[in-house]
Amino acid sequence: MKLGIVIYTPEAETAWNALRLGIFALKQGDSVRLFLLARGVECEKLDTERFAVSTQMREFLGLGGDILACGTCLKLRHSEGSELCPVSTMKDLYEIVRDSDRVVTF
Repeated sequence: MKLGIVIYTPEAETAWNALRLGIFALKQGDSVRLFLLARGVECEKLDTERFAVSTQMREFLGLGGDILACGTCLKLRHSEGSELCPVSTMKDLYEIVRDSDRVVTF
């Protein structure tokens, strides 16, 4: 299955759970692409004592997942892309939605 995940939340627990789903799907042999939108582009900075979001992001990438971050949303936050949040476009989000068998949002 091709799974698309869109994270737009600034809440650590929700983002952490979205990444857990993506990691699980990758371990099942599925293809997973993740798009960070709106405040979701802040994901790598959401780490708390209980929810290591950036660690989950690294594991997701290590398993072959793909993470993209909205360039406009990053600019609005005076931020640049990074290894965990590479700059992308609405075209990339469109392609994730178009090409995925299922898309879930968090």
